Amino acid sequence: MTASIEQWWSEGELVPLAVAGVPRQVFVRRIGSGPVMTLLHGFPSSSHDWAQAVPVLAARHTLLIPDFLGFGASEKPADHDYSIHEQADVVVALWQHEAVTSTHLVAHDYGATVAQELLARSADGSLRSRITSLTLLNGGIYPELHRPEAAQTALLDPETGPQLSAALTGELMATALSPTFAEHYDPSADAAAMWKSMSHGDGHLNSHRLIHYITERTAHRDRWVEAMEISDLPKTFIWGLRDPVAGAHIAERIAERMPNATLHALADVGHWPPLEAPQRVASLILATAGNG
Repeated sequence: MTASIEQWWSEGELVPLAVAGVPRQVFVRRIGSGPVMTLLHGFPSSSHDWAQAVPVLAARHTLLIPDFLGFGASEKPADHDYSIHEQADVVVALWQHEAVTSTHLVAHDYGATVAQELLARSADGSLRSRITSLTLLNGGIYPELHRPEAAQTALLDPETGPQLSAALTGELMATALSPTFAEHYDPSADAAAMWKSMSHGDGHLNSHRLIHYITERTAHRDRWVEAMEISDLPKTFIWGLRDPVAGAHIAERIAERMPNATLHALADVGHWPPLEAPQRVASLILATAGNG
């Protein structure tokens, strides 16, 4: 059974972090023991996406699982220009707060783009913490191949975006998310949890601001793709092939551009491997991270 999002929140805490010099409150779930593993979530969800994989991972690792700024139980400033670079700053501030010297990095969707920026910082020598392995799950890591859903495109529009954010409901969100899951999977409970995480603190009103990561991917494409491709870290990609947004077409590019990386193609899984196949995902993550 998956822990409810309310239980998940009750077992974590709001951590005060200085993000680019600005004090922020960021929700963090800590659990487990062993080498540190940082888990980054996607859009429009939260750290709760990892709840079903946590018991297996926490048996061998100390898990740090934050909600990005504007997501879940973290602070959600209004009229704010959210960015991938800022979310990377959040992760760096968390690592500094927790005195993390090295960590395995696991990231899905939006979080995978944040991971690419962290890799770029590691490559240019500006990252204090050492990333020891990288595991990425379905995300637009090659932005030219990303296929946004209609709701994402509407949110990006300067006129319709704010209107759509204001009109969002749990039902609309569930309808928009449904095609991104594999056909056989019932996403109703997951969609309800995502709505709770997004609407908490009226965060859904920021949806049109948060969605600009899609244009950021294009603007910083070369920096982020190069950092990922040239990294000599142990790299694993766990990829749901039934994903219409970032599925088999991106898996093919991964195999072509990074033949030495490990690619686990999940033929029966959509965009959400941590939700649709959490036990398989946890086992594959452990295989990459090893014992430290």
